[in-house]
Amino acid sequence: MGMRLVKNGLGALAALAMTWAIMGAGMASETTTLGVPVPWGTGLQASGGPIKTAIHDFNEMVFWIIVAITIFVGVLLAWVMFRYSAKRNPVASQTSHHTGLEIAWTVIPVLILIVIAIPSFRLIYYQDRTQEADMTINVQGRQWYWNYAYPDHGGFNFDSRPIPTEDLKPGQLRNLAVDEPLVVPAGRNIRVISTGVDVIHSFFVPSLGVQRYSIPGRSIETWFRADSPGSYFGQCNQICGTNHWFMPIEVRAIPAAEFDAWVASARTRFAATMPASATPAVAAVAEAPISLAAIAAPLAR
Repeated sequence: MGMRLVKNGLGALAALAMTWAIMGAGMASETTTLGVPVPWGTGLQASGGPIKTAIHDFNEMVFWIIVAITIFVGVLLAWVMFRYSAKRNPVASQTSHHTGLEIAWTVIPVLILIVIAIPSFRLIYYQDRTQEADMTINVQGRQWYWNYAYPDHGGFNFDSRPIPTEDLKPGQLRNLAVDEPLVVPAGRNIRVISTGVDVIHSFFVPSLGVQRYSIPGRSIETWFRADSPGSYFGQCNQICGTNHWFMPIEVRAIPAAEFDAWVASARTRFAATMPASATPAVAAVAEAPISLAAIAAPLAR
């Protein structure tokens, strides 16, 4: 009987160890996969840039404040239940006001809110825009796909749509992989100007700390930086219609040299979307010879 209990206990410990190993593997993979669901994943997505790191820091600070408050309230309730039970305190106190206590339960919550508010406002302004953008991307939400434009590189633009399940290749993620990802240089500050064409959409890439509505008639600015090369996935998180799910986002960060080569290729592939430049026509007019007869003709009339 004793040996059976020992075996059962060892089996339970082995199963528990295996469970924790699976959880650990899932959490470890979360540090290398950005924006992709992982088994046993908990908490926020791993950080891919400075904005998400700031969000992590703020979230951790608020979490420990909540933990401290919860422990304090729990201990206080337990002490009150023990100390002031009817058995230990048969004659209840008739005290109805306590100036010190009322000041404390007013001032302390205000101080806690101030401690939370200051870094919260700082984070909001930090997310809002960057003063040192290396390039700008225009993001348009459309029913139901994204359009990305590169005004700093000739103004070419392209649509980004999810790859159908039947066309997925090995390694591509269902409902996340797209035919034309948003390509940016790694380690550069990217200004994003977001707008909508038809209804309200939302440009949301959690691992980069980006979430901005795409509203028709409005241009809303934000920014991000992908510190390392890789793919960062997100989705429209605004319920924008029947094909809302059809708007995944894939941001592909590549080294600067590769990005320059990609831009050269994209300018060729999407040449039809580039606005016509007036510079050649102006140059042609400036270089055209001006005849004296052409000047004198109006004067003669």
